[in-house]
Amino acid sequence: MFTLRKANDRGTTNIGWLDSRHSFSFGDYFDSAHHHFRTLRVINDDKVAGGGGFPSHPHRDMEILTYVLSGALAHRDSMGNGSTIRPGEWQKMSAGTGIVHSEFNASKTEPVHLLQIWIVPEKKGLTPGYAEKTYPESERLGKWRVAASRDGRHDSIVIHQDVTLSVAKVRPGDQLQYPFARGRGGWLHVATGAVTVNGQRLDAGDAMAVEGEPVLDVTGNAEGEVLLFDLA
Repeated sequence: MFTLRKANDRGTTNIGWLDSRHSFSFGDYFDSAHHHFRTLRVINDDKVAGGGGFPSHPHRDMEILTYVLSGALAHRDSMGNGSTIRPGEWQKMSAGTGIVHSEFNASKTEPVHLLQIWIVPEKKGLTPGYAEKTYPESERLGKWRVAASRDGRHDSIVIHQDVTLSVAKVRPGDQLQYPFARGRGGWLHVATGAVTVNGQRLDAGDAMAVEGEPVLDVTGNAEGEVLLFDLA
């Protein structure tokens, strides 16, 4: 079964410096029909204006992934990490027993566009951890590139849950397939561009839940990036 989740149906938060779209319940947005998908808890599509950002705030017991689509994001945390994340770069925080961090647009004038992803960990009370990875465009152009996984295969980021997150940059006419093992489900999110998935067109911000299907067929319509979560 393929279930389409249109971009315009997502929850919204707009507070001036932040324009955010929520695929699942988050903050003041609650949707009992879209609270999570398996262990995938949050996909926030955030646009932060120049000079804006999230001041120091705590997290715990969550695997948090950040992917910058355009602009630059400055990060600081209580583990002593500090860096600026740019397009094509991934950041992971295993919040575990607790972390405090801040995220700000690294530019005073240009916006930053990012995805923030939360995955429920396999157990609570893990030791907090941090990682960054960059995957060259050549490794994801017209094909799936594992960005995060439980076992860190293909030099991907390690996350504490039975999830494989893959990313692909697609161009018009590119064709990709993804096979699912029995009992697993998928969530495909179009970050930018447009694709056709098993006969349905998805534009930027659209998503598709996949249950009980053996394979996913993706064809590029407009150049962009697609994320695919393979979940137990």
